Amino acid sequence: MSKKRGLSLDEKRDKMLQIFYDSQDFYLLKELEKLGPKKGVISQSVKDVIQSLVDDDLVFKDKIGTSVYFWKLPSCAGNQLRNVYRKLESDLQGSKKRMAELVEQCNALKKGREDSDEREEALNELKAAEQKHKELKDEMAQFADNDPAAFEAMKSAIEVAHAAANRWTDNIFTLQQWCSNNFPQAKEQLEHLYEEVGIKEDFDYLELPAIPVSEFCLPGLGAYIY
Repeated sequence: MSKKRGLSLDEKRDKMLQIFYDSQDFYLLKELEKLGPKKGVISQSVKDVIQSLVDDDLVFKDKIGTSVYFWKLPSCAGNQLRNVYRKLESDLQGSKKRMAELVEQCNALKKGREDSDEREEALNELKAAEQKHKELKDEMAQFADNDPAAFEAMKSAIEVAHAAANRWTDNIFTLQQWCSNNFPQAKEQLEHLYEEVGIKEDFDYLELPAIPVSEFCLPGLGAYIY
């Protein structure tokens, strides 16, 4: 023999509501827990079922003195249905009004946009202008790294590097002079040492030549950095 299926939550709610409809009376929770099993709702689940009905405004709960009573009259259900109906009717009328407004706005927006030779020509001109704007934007992007500020920064960096290189060159010449003055008998050994570390006869201060940057230049910037 198969096991009897238990009631679903909706079925339990219907059973407990029927208790209120049949008696049209007020109940304490403990009274409902005694009546529930008679309708097939176990007493342990009565509290949760009643609370779900209260949450959905299908059963009312009031505290009288120190006791909490639950009640539901058929006339209340009718009033609730009428209130729901009035609200839905109001929402429907509001939706119809909004729809009419949107249709009117749509029709107003269509005015002046009818297909015509003038409109087609204007759309083509707009498309051409957008394409030209895109091309100019792409062209400008190619010069993004070559603005005047970038050139000035590069020029300053070159000047700093040039000054530093010549400062070290001056230090080397000073060191060579000191070695010559203090070790004149080691002239050949010193020259050999200088050769090994890359200090040759043509070693001298660096000149700062004009650097051609015409391939990078924007109009008006000039062709060289000095």
